[in-house]
Amino acid sequence: MKKILMAILVVATISATAQDQNKGKRGDMKDLSPDQVASLQTKKMTLALDLNESQQAKVKTILTKDATARKAKMEERKASKDEGKKIMTSEEKYTKQNERLDYQIARKEEMKSILTADQFEKWEKMNHRKKMRGHGKDKGDKKSKRASKQ
Repeated sequence: MKKILMAILVVATISATAQDQNKGKRGDMKDLSPDQVASLQTKKMTLALDLNESQQAKVKTILTKDATARKAKMEERKASKDEGKKIMTSEEKYTKQNERLDYQIARKEEMKSILTADQFEKWEKMNHRKKMRGHGKDKGDKKSKRASKQ
């Protein structure tokens, strides 16, 4: 009886823990206003890069603009999803990718003008790590798909 009770308790604990981990950071951030998101990101950057007051103000302006644009794009995607999935043409994909890269170049230039050389180097490393987080998962999936096709 004790073993059965212990097994039920272990299973219940594991399932409760697994459900708690499903809540991601993005889920917490999507309910915040663009200004709140920018404020939190600025504080994180201040801790990581040791920004002074004027740098904080400039960075917050950039991050607020980014968060507002991100929120608008999210709403746009949600609206298009409700209408039904539309397959993008190669020209649309090219245009979207080109706009995204232009935006990244402009943002990098803005940050370079605000940050010192050491801070900018650290910021680039932080961004590189952030971009690479999800790539490990993709590579594993592609390898397993290739293996199953052969």
